[in-house]
Amino acid sequence: MQTQLLAKYPDDQLSVYAVWLRMLAGDSNDEWDETVMPDARVKHFWDGELDVAQWFARQVDGYQGVAWDVYYLYGPEATWEAIPGPLIGSGGTIYRERQTLKSQVSTLLEK
Repeated sequence: MQTQLLAKYPDDQLSVYAVWLRMLAGDSNDEWDETVMPDARVKHFWDGELDVAQWFARQVDGYQGVAWDVYYLYGPEATWEAIPGPLIGSGGTIYRERQTLKSQVSTLLEK
């Protein structure tokens, strides 16, 4: 994300919320590396209890489980009522969907 998306749009008004989870062996609050995305527009959060990940799975994606390694893209008109919206795009894994995300962000920034 850092090199393929954020670096490409250094002057655009993007806000990124990276929510880190304990999903794999070795994942912990002490071990996650926020330098993976050092851009100042990225706000990093630790969701050790998976509260945010389960909420997004239930409320936005419509399933019981954990939203993990996914993105949710909202535009500048988005508001957060019961759930954030309108949703412009989402997908996962982030790496697998990186071209789609890049295209969606490009389209959004061209408006």
